[in-house]
Amino acid sequence: MEGGAGDSVADYLAQNPDLARWVETLRTYCESNKQWLARREFLLRNMENMEAFPTLEPGRPSRSLDRLLSLSTVWANHVFLGCSYPPAVMEKIQEMGEGIVVEDPPVRRSTKEQSRGRRSESDADGCGKRSKCGTNDLDSRGAAWPVSQKAGPAPHAPAEHQPFFNRLYKAVAWKLVSAGGFGPNQDHFEILQSCVESCKETVTCVFVPLKDIAGLPAAQTQKEGHVCEVRCQSVYMGTGYGRDEAAAKAMASKEALKVFQGRKVTVKICRRRYKGKDVEDLMLFDEQPRGQVFPPALSYPFDEQQLDAASS
Repeated sequence: MEGGAGDSVADYLAQNPDLARWVETLRTYCESNKQWLARREFLLRNMENMEAFPTLEPGRPSRSLDRLLSLSTVWANHVFLGCSYPPAVMEKIQEMGEGIVVEDPPVRRSTKEQSRGRRSESDADGCGKRSKCGTNDLDSRGAAWPVSQKAGPAPHAPAEHQPFFNRLYKAVAWKLVSAGGFGPNQDHFEILQSCVESCKETVTCVFVPLKDIAGLPAAQTQKEGHVCEVRCQSVYMGTGYGRDEAAAKAMASKEALKVFQGRKVTVKICRRRYKGKDVEDLMLFDEQPRGQVFPPALSYPFDEQQLDAASS
């Protein structure tokens, strides 16, 4: 598509109503109007580049479409969120986004200025503000809940995590459609990881040797192998066993993807075992009824110092 932003894009889509309807299906749940209009122009400008995207055809899943969508997300992340990527990727998206005008782009401060600003906010607001933080305020150990609260997720944690997993559900659904549906011979971890990264998050994998897991029958404790637990945003998604860590990770990712086969996913707080104690954990569910017997947790991304207070 030749031309600029704004009216030129609107005129182009008005002349191509089928394309207009299809391209709107590519909008993600979390995008504001400004972000979507800019990324939409990025998509429209580049989708006719047959050399770069030879199999791209509007309305049909393809590797070329997946690649273009990924690059458009990378470009939008850089423009609106300030994300940085390897030099080759930055050069590519800047070339593809040349000529796109974003009105009132975000103004970013230096890292030192951001640190000073965060310290000032913390000093002014105190600990009270920490209890109001949302999913963007999570650290590597999970939600930053007040220390005085008992171990485990806060009661409102599922509602705070739900919007992210709604977006992830759409990303996984689209990825599986592109891959021809859920199948046993796919690289399940690659699918899960790419979808999570497209939503600007990371997958956390925890490995434990099978022989180190307490409570197994004596005969099983002698078996070689590993167990892997998969989480995202501190929410448990699946557990898998394998002869080595790679096989365990693949099985855990497969179990996690099974949850996305229904019409929706839901984050809930459930009781499960961790190091011989009953704790409350965040878990991801589909719509299928299931018994309340869960594999023991291999990790606990909440406040372990208060674990005794949470156990029964």
